[in-house]
Amino acid sequence: MGFECGVRKPLQYHVARRDDSVADNYHGMTISDPYRWLEDPDLEEVKEFVERQKKVTESVLGNCDSRERLRERLTKSFDYPRYGCPFRKGNKYFYFHNPGLHPHPILYLQESLDEEGGVLLDPNVLSHDGAVALRGFEVSHDARYLAYGLSSSGSDWLTIQVMSVDHRTVEPDKLSWVKFSWISWTHDSKGFFYCRYPAPKETENMDAGTEVNVNHNHQLYYHFLGSKQSEDILCWNNLENPTHILEARLADDGKYLLLNICKGAARLNKFYCCDLSTLPNGLEGHRGKGNLPFVKVIDNFEAFYGAISNDDTIFTFLTNKNAPRYKLVRLDLKNPSIWTEILRESEKDVIESVLPINKNQMIVSYLKDCKHVLQIRDLERGNLLHTLPIDIGSVDYISARREDNVFFIKLSSFITPGMVYEYDLKARVPKMRVLREIVVQGFNQAAYQANQVFVRSKDGTHIPMFIVARKDIVLDGSHPCLLYGYGGYGVSLTPSFDITRVVLARYLGVVFCVANIRGGGEYGEEWHQAGSLANKQNSFDDFISTAEYLVSTGYTNPSKLCIEGGSNGGTLIGACLNQLMPGSWTCYDTTSLPSVSPYSLMESFHQATIVCLHAMNDGSRALGHAWVPEFGCSDKEEDFHHLIKYSPLHNVKRPWEDSSIRATQYPSTMLLTADHDDRVVPLHTLKLLSTMQHELCTSVKNSPQTNPIIARISTKAGHGCGSSTQKRIDESVDCYSFMAQALGASWID
Repeated sequence: MGFECGVRKPLQYHVARRDDSVADNYHGMTISDPYRWLEDPDLEEVKEFVERQKKVTESVLGNCDSRERLRERLTKSFDYPRYGCPFRKGNKYFYFHNPGLHPHPILYLQESLDEEGGVLLDPNVLSHDGAVALRGFEVSHDARYLAYGLSSSGSDWLTIQVMSVDHRTVEPDKLSWVKFSWISWTHDSKGFFYCRYPAPKETENMDAGTEVNVNHNHQLYYHFLGSKQSEDILCWNNLENPTHILEARLADDGKYLLLNICKGAARLNKFYCCDLSTLPNGLEGHRGKGNLPFVKVIDNFEAFYGAISNDDTIFTFLTNKNAPRYKLVRLDLKNPSIWTEILRESEKDVIESVLPINKNQMIVSYLKDCKHVLQIRDLERGNLLHTLPIDIGSVDYISARREDNVFFIKLSSFITPGMVYEYDLKARVPKMRVLREIVVQGFNQAAYQANQVFVRSKDGTHIPMFIVARKDIVLDGSHPCLLYGYGGYGVSLTPSFDITRVVLARYLGVVFCVANIRGGGEYGEEWHQAGSLANKQNSFDDFISTAEYLVSTGYTNPSKLCIEGGSNGGTLIGACLNQLMPGSWTCYDTTSLPSVSPYSLMESFHQATIVCLHAMNDGSRALGHAWVPEFGCSDKEEDFHHLIKYSPLHNVKRPWEDSSIRATQYPSTMLLTADHDDRVVPLHTLKLLSTMQHELCTSVKNSPQTNPIIARISTKAGHGCGSSTQKRIDESVDCYSFMAQALGASWID
């Protein structure tokens, strides 16, 4: 039975304090903010609120019939060996491997591909509970050193350390307050470039990752191996533009330092480069002299430019300048006004990545209707040489170096756990061999099917959607269905293997679906822009249309549908919860699982952490500056009027008060967040949770809202990156046992 039938009386929610005097004025409109006090994670009242909400959530989850069976089955199913794609540095090979239930994958070292690898770095020994994760690394050009970034409790903050590869010993170097950074060794292995933020003023008792203070002034440094961080050389700093994010790496030749200056999360960047050979006394001689002498090759935010390769001053770029599906262009730094097109934009397919290989060739990965196609092309002229035979699915990773004729690819799909291939371009026709096949014991691929359909959205646009189900499914509308969406930042959703989805299909009969809605990058920048800023409503319309399709074609019915999304996708789910569709499908008959998401979009976006709501000391309001290119800024009146229409927090309504709406209550809803999520801080979830509980439950006598409105608040966890295997299992158990109970999904032995 679902919650509506199974819960005999309404839940007893904690009544959160409201301060109705707190409000802001936006362009003549007053916006109340009665739960602003929930923005301070250190406030005792907030901590008490969180603990009480956890008790309510556990009381609901404790009554979920399938919870323990799902825990047992997921634990067994996760226990299978997983391998990453090998990569080469110097004359050594490296790869990641998790034998099964280890919290995190282990980094292995091989002298050759045919021998058994040895452990180089095992992050599982760094904490007793898996809270410390490896999040970023780089092996030096000669494979003598490994620089690696560690995060704690899921935070985006990293501490960089260094290991001697041959001796497996950790060097004394330790760099703090690193975030959103590449690590790039100079070819002499004397040190590396990295990016960091200034240390917060109060760090003594600070629990990094729980703060809501500003992340401003991303800086580029060079660290000499064996020196103190305080002695690192500042290479780039721009106080006039404190919200810019830096990406720095050395070109393959080791001569040029390449700097991308990014504006928020938008795929727009400036491109600067510095010829390190022109420094009179090297990097050491530049100490204390300010920014390096970068040449400003592209000094505006008009498009994306990614450097692919260079031959001295001649650079090849992947760009979407006048090419929303991307193209390859080339220029000579000696004459930067002349651009030559090497590979033109495709009429439909998107160039997703390009890697140089075999000296004068390149691997081009196209996205064709959300599935990958790989080609080998001539690097000089762009001519097609070979199309690589790969199965329909996703390219998870490509490992290649320009000086090598051998490269590696890892592929997977919804029903293929993973294949690692080695390709050799030495012969006239590329030679391929299977390096590793990932096998899940007990998983029968032949029992499942993965299909792609195209759904007509509200404005007539055709939206791709993948549908994964057991082969023997009968389209009679009786099946529980899990619909996942994202639709933001130009991120593309492609077929990928997830053992949790297999378990849901096998033991709960769930049909799993992925909607490739606008706002993503599945068809290039035009597709992205069609679901961002003033066009954001298209994303919601697309998602609702895919849900309607699943009902109309008999995969499910409104009472058997669960909608799910995380981060930007959680905003999608939050908006759809509030947007009733009278006379057609309505999400108020479903279950929802929005997670780690920005729900309050009506705050000013200036002077904030990267992506989190923030109350400034002067009383002003702020929301992560990295979101501005995607959502807009409520300081601008035009953007404000778009945001107010769908901001999840500001559009919660009582459906029973609208006679045009068939639904009488919100669906069973579980909001997800984590205490160390410093990308989308927990206050978003806490404020939406309080608003929903107040509006639908605690302020209404004999409320029709009997479906639970709860939150799962993880501890020692962040935005999802670096989560241990056990935390992934625990979260899946709670989410999907809640879903199963709400949908009335029975366990299938």
